[in-house]
Amino acid sequence: MNFVSRIAVRFSKLYYGWVMVGVVSAMRMFGGGLHGYGFTVFFLPVSQDLGLNRAQTSLAFSLARAEGAIEAPLIGYLVDRLGPRPLMVVAAALAGVGYISLSWVDGYFGYLAVYLGLISLAYSAGFIQTPMVVANNWFIRRRARAMTVVGAAVTVGGTLITPLLAAAVTGWGWRWGAFWVGCAFLFICVPLSLQVKRSPESVGLLPDGDPPANNPFIGTTSQSAAALQHDVTAAGALKTLAFWSLAISMLARVGTQSTMMVHFIPIMVWRGMTQERAALLLSAFALLNLFFHFFLGWIADRVNKPRLLSLWMLLPMSAIAILLSGESLMAVWLFAVLFSTLDAAFPVTWATSGDFFGRRYFATIRGNMTFIYMWGSALGPVIAGYLYDQNQSYTAVLWGVLVTLSASAFLTALLIRPWSSKTAALATETAPQVSG
Repeated sequence: MNFVSRIAVRFSKLYYGWVMVGVVSAMRMFGGGLHGYGFTVFFLPVSQDLGLNRAQTSLAFSLARAEGAIEAPLIGYLVDRLGPRPLMVVAAALAGVGYISLSWVDGYFGYLAVYLGLISLAYSAGFIQTPMVVANNWFIRRRARAMTVVGAAVTVGGTLITPLLAAAVTGWGWRWGAFWVGCAFLFICVPLSLQVKRSPESVGLLPDGDPPANNPFIGTTSQSAAALQHDVTAAGALKTLAFWSLAISMLARVGTQSTMMVHFIPIMVWRGMTQERAALLLSAFALLNLFFHFFLGWIADRVNKPRLLSLWMLLPMSAIAILLSGESLMAVWLFAVLFSTLDAAFPVTWATSGDFFGRRYFATIRGNMTFIYMWGSALGPVIAGYLYDQNQSYTAVLWGVLVTLSASAFLTALLIRPWSSKTAALATETAPQVSG
């Protein structure tokens, strides 16, 4: 058998769930590169062309975070009812129309209407929330690895696509840049979204690609019903310790992550770095972030996830302690290496949520959690800015971040034994029965 034939055979045996992960990851890569990281490229040109100050331009970012929190429960409900594909198709189309419309705006209110009414609404629904639902639907035992691939796609997009966008905006101007971004969403992301399948059962498969007899989560008599029998409803999840521990720990982590990202370069300058070196450090931060995503995801499916997350949080906590105690260049770089581990915890947290609550109502439960934790992203950077303005120092901010991360680790640790009990119960209840 020649090399091409061996490759063909290998791909013919590939579980279709990985194809779905690849499709939604490609969408997130384009979304992250063109908007998640990419919209920063438009910040100064749009401000200058429309005559806006920094506060006016930044307001759209804060309002977008609040909008994402408010819409999340509804989006989750619609995904559970309709499936992920309709939401992703509509979102990709709206993002395309939004960016093309952005290239024509000539005033502040037009900018807000397009950014909030089309672009941000579409990005949150189709590129942030829904892809994780696809990963959760197609995998159980390999859930963390699948979610890690999906979660890392935004960073890959920021690394590969955002520099190309920056070159286009510099060469052609921001309006042509926005126009071509819109075309990319329409002619790349819309066709990709049309390939999304709701679940393995919808195409005659089972989660993880296992045959029914070998799947520890699904029986042989009624595949779809058995796959859903341990799912927790959205209302039921609200009554559990797991929901509130995960949601509030995510609130703490997201607030911390957003605060440190928004203030990263100012904090480094406060610690004695030049802006140029701080920007270089930020680039290294992004690459390290990607490595830690895959490393943690590879481990997570093999161990107790809440225990792993609790121990993992010691790394970013150590990073803050080092930054508080040292001002040397080595201390700053060590901070960047250790703190870049924080973002890798998010896909594993969603995998833990899938372990606790199952697949059928995951989108609604995720939407309810998002409504809680997104406020950390909206408020954290603002509070940090206020504290700095009052003291001309980031010391109070860093102590607050350290306390917040400690609370997140504690809340996650509360789930170590419940997670063990739940997974043990699933293994017992779904094990094949052997008659004497």
